[in-house]
This record gives sequence, structure tokens and C-alpha cells, in this order.
Amino acid sequence: MVRFTLNGSPVAIDDVDPHTTLLSWLRSRGLTGTKEGCAEGECGACAVAVLREDSHGVARFDSLNSCLLPLPSASGRSIVTVEGVAAPDGTLHPVQQAMVERGGSQCGYCTPGFVMSLFCEFYRPGRAGYDPEAISGNLCRCTGYRPIVDVARELPAPVPEDPRLPILREPVAAVGSLRCTSERGTFVRPSSLSELFEAWEASPDAIPIAGGTDLMVYANQRYQRWPTLLSLEAVPELRAFELGTELTIGAGFELAALEERMEHEHAGLVPMLQQLLPLFSSRLIRNRATLGGSLGTASPIGDSAPVLLALDAELTLTSRAGRRRIPLRDFFTGYRQTQLAPRELIERVHVPLPVAPLSQFYKVSKRVLDDISTVAAAFTLKLDGEGRVEALRAAYGGIAATPLRALELEDDAVGRLWNEDTVEALQSSLVGFGTPQSDHRGGGDYRRAMIGKLLAKFYADTARAT
Repeated sequence: MVRFTLNGSPVAIDDVDPHTTLLSWLRSRGLTGTKEGCAEGECGACAVAVLREDSHGVARFDSLNSCLLPLPSASGRSIVTVEGVAAPDGTLHPVQQAMVERGGSQCGYCTPGFVMSLFCEFYRPGRAGYDPEAISGNLCRCTGYRPIVDVARELPAPVPEDPRLPILREPVAAVGSLRCTSERGTFVRPSSLSELFEAWEASPDAIPIAGGTDLMVYANQRYQRWPTLLSLEAVPELRAFELGTELTIGAGFELAALEERMEHEHAGLVPMLQQLLPLFSSRLIRNRATLGGSLGTASPIGDSAPVLLALDAELTLTSRAGRRRIPLRDFFTGYRQTQLAPRELIERVHVPLPVAPLSQFYKVSKRVLDDISTVAAAFTLKLDGEGRVEALRAAYGGIAATPLRALELEDDAVGRLWNEDTVEALQSSLVGFGTPQSDHRGGGDYRRAMIGKLLAKFYADTARAT
């Protein structure tokens, strides 16, 4: 049975199809303020607020795409929809009142999603000033952003008597183990690695699901179904964050939590992660998406792989038989194929410290934010006292069936002065590199041109920096 709190009231649901999303269930129960716009997490019309703890154990409301949240994942959580934002007597919440006063609604279809994202921003711990990312995942088709941004810029602080403040001062109960089975499939949520592998052994065909921001798109748009979904979200061993001679990130650590750590606590430690994360979809997606999921899908256009390849990252892979550690550059073996053995998963990502002094991530896409890369590239560079290359790392996405390291270029660069002549010569190492193809995001010739142009851009940026 799936049990959770919805707008302050307990909910219990029997016979749950694990492929049913929270959005679909809400609308089937008449809570139609939550809208379906795209069913892939692009528009934010389906946003809801979920009460959970941040990476330091502080309670907060986070906005999520309910179109990508399997209904069983709601079990054990407290969820607020747009119907639950106002007071029981109908008094509007300050966010709703501001939207009315500022004219923040035109056709109104996107308005509930914006209200929910702004509701979460209203209660964000330590909020000071306007955070554009708060509504980065919400799309207004009427182009009415200015009044909505005005609302975001002028959000007041919660008043002391706000009834939700006591809730945010209390610990949030951790989600626990869950198993729900119906004629349409099974959903299993273990709460330890050992329990996970026991469940996987019992259901060898189970499909692991972390944030679900990729897998649930297939369920929504291609109507794919799986006998068993094996949720990783409650496994504490997958949520590590450790610093030493390397940065260790659990494969199940949400990208939004990683972004917060790298921006506020460890700014400058790994600059490329700070460059990557704001460009990785939207905050709504990053509140669920994980590094392990991003790498495990083995997408050739995923943004995280080029960055981690250029950082010489390694992976700890784990199974019931034990653990093994491999370089990320050896992980991808073909289109959507990896070294993962049956019933093995990514447990941790390791980034050696300190990182190279010069680094940059470039994302070529049709939109600056919340878009899929046409080509992505990441570079790190270490120079000696004479300006010669000690180490160069170059990695690309979108130019082959897998993310690639330009190993020949890296070897050719060592010992050369870092100047225009060297960069021009190094571009010859890239002739024939990759197998760029044409699709609706860009032509093969364009992608081919970007391989060398992005290296030249890195030189131009580092020349200014040095």
C-alpha cells in the first residue's frame, strides 16, 4: 500500500500501477490544478511541492515534476499541490496574492506550476534576494514572464505566524522500504544496499530507477512498461559526499543538492561542476536527477559525462559480488552500453583533487538553459612555469555513439607552449575524431566544426586568464 500526506491529509492507495505518475493520479482524483503540458519535465505545469530534508538535514519544500514521479515514490512523503497552498478559509497565500496583484497569469495554464515553484522559493532556507533558478523549469507559453519575475523578485519573508514554519522546524521522516505489487507490475524501494541486491536477485529483470527523469519519459511517451521497478532513492550508501584527496559523490546524490554544496560550501573546488550544474536541465529536474542516473543511461549527449571525463573521474561499481573501481573513460562501451555487469550499479563517482588550475565546460545548444546539447566539450589544463602544457584533458559529447576523450590530442599537447600555433597544430589531432551525425539539433558538418572551434575557444579563454 502507498501512503503519503497530501495537502495535510493522509492518503492510502491499494493496487498501484508502478508506471502511474503522481500527476495522473492527482488528476484522476479531481485535483486538476496540476496540469500536464509535456509529460517529459520540460514545462513545469505539473509542479508540486515535496517536503524533504536538504543534504544537511534541514527541512524544506522542493518543487518536482509530478509527471516524472512514479506514484509509489510518493509513499512516506508530504506533498502540496496548488489546491493546498491557500489557507483552509480560502485566504490566498502570499505567493498567490502577489500573482494576482502583479497580473502574473494570462491564459492560466502554466500558473499553478509557477505558484508551486514560487511557493518552494518562498520557504527556501536562507533566502535572500531573487534566484532566477527558482522558476527556471516553468514555461509560460503566453510570454508573460515579466510580471511573474516581478513576483519572484519581491517575495516577502514568511510572517512568524505562518502555519508552515513549525513544520519546517521539525525533522522530516526518511522514506523507508516499500513493496507494492499489482497486475501491471511491481515497485520495490529498498532502504539499504544489501536489501537492494536481495530484491534484485529475486527479480533479475528489475529495472533500477533513481530520479526517474529519463526512465519515466519512456513510460509516459513510449508507453514502455517493466515487470519490476527497483527504486534507489532510499539507499543511504548511494548518497555519499566526502572530501579528501578526492571528491566522492554518491550516485544517488541529487544534482540540486550537489549544486548547493559546490556553490555555497566548496565554491572554486571544482569549477567545472559549478559551470555544469546550472546548465543541466532545470531546478525541477535537478531536484530528482542524479549523477549515477545521468552516467548510467550512457547517453552520448549527456552533459555530465564530458565534464567528469575531463576531470579524470573514476567510478565505483557495486554488486552482490563486491565492488570494483574503473576509470570513467573505460565505462562507455557503445551506444547506450556500459561496463555494468548484470545486477551491478554505479555506487560512487570519484574526482581527484586538486583539479587542474584551468578548466572550462562548453555547451552548444539552441537555448542557453534547459536544453539538450548539440555538442558539449570540457577541458582542463595545467601549465608549467614556462607556459608549457603539463597536462591537457579534452572530452566531448554529441559527436559519437559515446562520450569521448581526445586521447591523441592530449598526448600531442604535452610539452608544447600553450599558444595559437600549438592550438592550430593540435586541431590536426582532431581530424577524423568522432563520428558526428546530422539530426534535428544540428548537422554533422556543424558538429565536426565545433570539435576544433571549442578547443580554440578554450585557448582564447585561458589566454585571457593567464
